[in-house]
Amino acid sequence: MSNTDHPAHKVCWSCKGPVDASALFCDTCNAIQAPGQLDHFKRFGLTPSFVLDIDAVEATYLKQQQLLHPDRFASKSGREQALSSQQAASLNEAFETLKNPVSRAHYMLRLAGIEPEGGEGHTVNDPELLMEAMEMREALHDAADKGTIDAMIKDTRKQARACETDLGDALASNAFDTAKKLTTRLRYLMKMTEEARAKKSRLAAA
Repeated sequence: MSNTDHPAHKVCWSCKGPVDASALFCDTCNAIQAPGQLDHFKRFGLTPSFVLDIDAVEATYLKQQQLLHPDRFASKSGREQALSSQQAASLNEAFETLKNPVSRAHYMLRLAGIEPEGGEGHTVNDPELLMEAMEMREALHDAADKGTIDAMIKDTRKQARACETDLGDALASNAFDTAKKLTTRLRYLMKMTEEARAKKSRLAAA
């Protein structure tokens, strides 16, 4: 996986000493640092990989979120308050991107210089996948009872898990064309699961 290299250290704005590029605070003077150009994985101390322990990522996220809470900087300088807001925004963006398998795959493709299929201004050019999605949507439209919809949800979730496994393998081996197609398929499967759950809720409320 190709990635943009960033310096291992930066200069603390407060004491001018060296600071690790991924540090939230300066070890010397404890001043909060700017988020810099860290990628989302490095922000959580991870190497880029599609296979993640999301619970561990969330634990790191909550710990950092607590350290960066605006209340902790209420009596600090305007610069430190601004930096805490920047760090918090960067942290939230990183976590939201990594916790969702589709956005995580899109991010990994972009790190490698590959634009995902079906993104902004990009159409999906895969007739087989489009046909599969259309058939799933028609089946959901025709489903009239909770049992049928439950079976659809179970099936799409099973397919999504298998697709995630294949996607992880494709990204790990830099098979980017395959990864692009699998990411698009995973997006459709997750969307179908959401739509099926929504229809189940509507039937239950009727």
